[in-house]
Amino acid sequence: MKAAFIRILRLAQKEFLALLRDKKSRMVLIVPPLVQLIVFSYAATFDLKHIAYAVWNEDPCLYSRQLLARFSGSPNFNFRQSLSSPEEVRRLIDNRQVLLVLHIRPTFSRDLLSGKTATVEAIIDGRQSNTAMILAGYVQTIVSDYSDEMTTALGLAPPAAPLTLRAWYNPNLKSRWFIVPGIVGLLTLVVSLLVTALSVAREREDGTFDQLLVTPLTPFEIILGKIIPGFVIGFAESTAIVLVATLLFHVPLRGSVTALYLGIFLFTLSGLGVGLMISAISQTQQQGLLGAFLFLVPSIILSGFATPIANMPTFIQDLTLINPLRYFLVILREVFLQGAGVRLLLPEYAALLAIGLASLALAAHFFRKRLG
Repeated sequence: MKAAFIRILRLAQKEFLALLRDKKSRMVLIVPPLVQLIVFSYAATFDLKHIAYAVWNEDPCLYSRQLLARFSGSPNFNFRQSLSSPEEVRRLIDNRQVLLVLHIRPTFSRDLLSGKTATVEAIIDGRQSNTAMILAGYVQTIVSDYSDEMTTALGLAPPAAPLTLRAWYNPNLKSRWFIVPGIVGLLTLVVSLLVTALSVAREREDGTFDQLLVTPLTPFEIILGKIIPGFVIGFAESTAIVLVATLLFHVPLRGSVTALYLGIFLFTLSGLGVGLMISAISQTQQQGLLGAFLFLVPSIILSGFATPIANMPTFIQDLTLINPLRYFLVILREVFLQGAGVRLLLPEYAALLAIGLASLALAAHFFRKRLG
């Protein structure tokens, strides 16, 4: 028993020494966890700050201005502009310029003074249900405090100014409508990333990579041969998940199928490019797998899947600009919930195409170094 315990300790000691002697292993064990801890601590928060909102105020009297002053004076709200028509409301929310529009009807002050109920309407972007529910709570708190104050000051029957909430594109704020389209993006990224991240490393471990280099194949041809299986698997996986989302979970697919599959194509391209780049610089499958997960975890946290990007510090928001999942989630939620077409999503398509081409170019560069 004692001898077996000593052997186990010796083996553990050997493993520790092997990890500590390898510079790359030390870096992987120490640096990424610390960096991710710092980044995620800033990024992963459900608190809403600097909420972009607009006002459609049809009552220029004192009481409406008093209510709106409570929003403008709050550090959590960031006023963008005043509106004058339903078309402006739709434009701002469709283009994600604001999360909230406060609508005060022309009779608001008159209803208060006459003892009637003066309703305040809050129009919220419901495509991100978690954010919408938290935002609804903030608005409800401010309006309820104002209503209580008016009830006391004017001697009215409570509530003096009740709040009416309207969540566009997800009227019941179903979290499933928010989460399931995001899962399409997560699983597509996992599949496309892992398929290619292990491919070249597997060739090296099997001893066939050198044989591949002496073939007449150019780096571009090698890359193309590596990503074609990833495209096939990624498209099949995405199609299966979309069918499950619509048929089993009844998430509405309101937009263009062409817009959806163009997004899937470009997102898969970017995921395969990143995976192939990781594989090209990895010596073993273990390194490739570890590199894939080192990319995967930050990309999920910094994608807006769970917490809104607008709440993150500015330097972290800048980091999200190179994250392909950020753009694909916008495509998914706008196609599923808003009913968006190709034209509305052109900025997201352009960003995914740029990331895909850049990552494939870097992968080709690493292959050329190997050939050299």
